[in-house]
Amino acid sequence: MNTQKLTLIGFSFLLACIQFSYSQELSSTKFGDGLLNIMGKDSTWSMKLGTRIQLLSSFSWTDDNENTLTVPEQNFLVRRARIKFNGFAYSPKLRYKIELGLSNRDISGGSEFTKNTPRYILDAVVMWNFYQNFELWFGQTKLPGNIERVISSGNLQQVDRSLLNTWFNIDRDMGFQLRHHFYLGNTFLVREKFAFSQGEGRNVTEGNLGGHQYTTRLELLPFGKFANKGDYKAADLSREAKPKLMFGATYDLNNNAVKTRSNMGRYMFNDTGFHKTNISTLFLDLMFKYRGFSLMGEYAYRDAESPIALNSDNTETGDVVQVGNGLNLQSGYLFKNNWEISARYTDIELDYHITEKKPETQYTLGLSKYIVGHKLKVQTDLSYLDIDDGFDTLMYRLQVDVHF
Repeated sequence: MNTQKLTLIGFSFLLACIQFSYSQELSSTKFGDGLLNIMGKDSTWSMKLGTRIQLLSSFSWTDDNENTLTVPEQNFLVRRARIKFNGFAYSPKLRYKIELGLSNRDISGGSEFTKNTPRYILDAVVMWNFYQNFELWFGQTKLPGNIERVISSGNLQQVDRSLLNTWFNIDRDMGFQLRHHFYLGNTFLVREKFAFSQGEGRNVTEGNLGGHQYTTRLELLPFGKFANKGDYKAADLSREAKPKLMFGATYDLNNNAVKTRSNMGRYMFNDTGFHKTNISTLFLDLMFKYRGFSLMGEYAYRDAESPIALNSDNTETGDVVQVGNGLNLQSGYLFKNNWEISARYTDIELDYHITEKKPETQYTLGLSKYIVGHKLKVQTDLSYLDIDDGFDTLMYRLQVDVHF
């Protein structure tokens, strides 16, 4: 997008805001609660506008197979830059969310299946509470997968998500979701989530290349809700006065998938079009918080009916489904001055006979300063990646988050 177009968009948005200020009710906000809160004069709609950026610097040193860490690399980048709109339309029972990504990392991945255009849209979804505790979602948004993926990138305990999420997450997709919750007794909360989606990942415009994706998730909260939705925020910023615990399990089936990681990864091309296979992914996870202490655990397992991509004559194409399992354990303690120390252990074991990828184990120590919660924070971490008989890597990262 050229400079003139960006200027025009910015000017148009400014005019729209000026018009809103005369015709609608605006509320002032404090830092972190959004740039702008708008409510229609007849209270039939609302909109909150927010934006955030993550600025990252990273340094890494790789083992040159002579038991010395050399081959240094350094990088500075705008890791994320996003704009978010959310509110309700016509009735508070009909909510919506739009999130746009503007950084290179956010919009990368253009291909013939996205008409070779940047992928600006992260979320575009409407959520209808149509009956009691039932809610129907329609649009593009995160599937109900592993807890670490569903936690916003702005609410993480360390600089970024773990290697388990890198290899196994099922990310975003376009489709329907049905969500429901109920209580067993006074405090035991049960939440059910079901998704039916296209199975190709976000922003694919050229139709469904394989089958469809089916996702179901069950969450058990024996001690009731976390404060401030803390089950999907890392770190115990609310300092839970009583122990809070969530157990979650997700099963995902991508029917006739054409990518190496379910709806993520590379397309598996062959001489007839695509190699198609059923890919299943299982997640088991938990979140525990109490008085500044937090613990998150995740286990992931992926399998496929035909993990090796084949041509019509049964010759291998070179693509394979990334099947295997992973374990991620992460814990932290938040001091009263809002400094937090954290540690993470991640173990990835893909099927070497299929993927030819060696086991990886990563150890990470993190330090965070929450100035205004997750809305303004500085985070740093140090990681050591141990690859079985491979090139080990030491990595240091420093990141600043600002959310308006």
